[in-house]
Amino acid sequence: MKMSEMLINKLKTKKARIAVIGLGYVGLPLAVEKAKMGFNVTGIDVNIKRVNMVNKGECYIPDVVDAGMAELVKTKKLRATVDFSVLKNMDTVCICVPTPLDDNKDPDISYIRATTKQVAKYLHKGQLVSLESTTYPGTTEEIMLPELEKTGLMAGKDFFLVFSPERVDPGNKKFKLKNTPKVIGGVTKTCSEVAKALYGQIIDNIMIVSSPKVAEMEKLLENIFRSVNIALVNELAMLCKKMGINMWEVVDAAATKPYGFMPFYPGPGIGGHCIPLDPIYLSWKAKTYGFRTEFIELAARINENMPAYVLGLVAEALNKQGKSLKNASVVLLGVAYKKDIDDWRESPSLILFELLKKAGARVVYHDPYIPSVKMTKTGKLQKSVKLTDALIKTADCLLIATDHTCFDYKKLTAQAKLIVDTRGVTRKFGVLKNVEVL
Repeated sequence: MKMSEMLINKLKTKKARIAVIGLGYVGLPLAVEKAKMGFNVTGIDVNIKRVNMVNKGECYIPDVVDAGMAELVKTKKLRATVDFSVLKNMDTVCICVPTPLDDNKDPDISYIRATTKQVAKYLHKGQLVSLESTTYPGTTEEIMLPELEKTGLMAGKDFFLVFSPERVDPGNKKFKLKNTPKVIGGVTKTCSEVAKALYGQIIDNIMIVSSPKVAEMEKLLENIFRSVNIALVNELAMLCKKMGINMWEVVDAAATKPYGFMPFYPGPGIGGHCIPLDPIYLSWKAKTYGFRTEFIELAARINENMPAYVLGLVAEALNKQGKSLKNASVVLLGVAYKKDIDDWRESPSLILFELLKKAGARVVYHDPYIPSVKMTKTGKLQKSVKLTDALIKTADCLLIATDHTCFDYKKLTAQAKLIVDTRGVTRKFGVLKNVEVL
């Protein structure tokens, strides 16, 4: 029996032992879902705090249910370790490590390189390796494949290598791992077939593409599509403000068209690990081919400039009330990059906070999901303040940067002297004298 057939059989009978490297927003939910399906799963992470929490059945990511996770640990379906040597006993390895930007805003794939070296140490015949971390096209075949084949094993024959991009949307109640289609791009057709046997156990719909490069590019396209369209509505929002047109009403009207239009809404900028970073990954790779992605780079610049634009709106709104931004008391509502989550990665709110500080405002923030956070540039730790009636009434400006559903917007609009709303959540109360909507 071929190596591929043996592994597929193990996967279908749930006898395969699975390793997930990187227990963050992507890795931990993946490990939990696989354990729920009956597999024995070992999570690997260099962060000992995460490892200890997993082994205690404690969840640090809201999208994973604590009770279910605790039961998986108790029944020994799920465990975690910092020891990569466990890979020698694993049948499949899913890599979910970070892919940030370095100080020069170039792709930093050092985590992928380091992890690949660890996997290569313990690579054995009949093992599947799947990279899920978002990266530029070519990473799987140009970086991982040569390192793994240094062992003398051949991909597609002795072991199996695929790129299968993560699709995690924190806070999304409708689409979870199981009902979100999974794309797989194998180094060979056999690699893809083996990976399908793995992911098909926990995900309803699988799409196999012709190569890892196609899968790597499609993941970038998903998020660049959003980046470009968000930039478009952000630019139009700035124009509409000058023209005295309500951009939110414009989008709502356009959204009534049943074909050819998808609504995107303006905001204070873009955040999260994907949308701000993925365009840069592709732009960097494109330059190695002598190609410049001008359209994509322009969209990124527009989105990056939104916090500065919002700062101007706050200053202008205060001026209308005869106040200066300098020494004004500003309460920033929300530092998470999107509503109802505790993730502040690349959040425009952090930039807004620092811009307000630099402009001389007396700024504090309130976010029930994030009790404390380190600022992006200064590295200073800031703590969330309690949103009391006194604070709402006495603040010179409330700046709505994240539209958490737990905020009482009716109360805020009734009590605040001034609100600058970057998310359009106050529109339902009509046009209000004390509210400036982006």
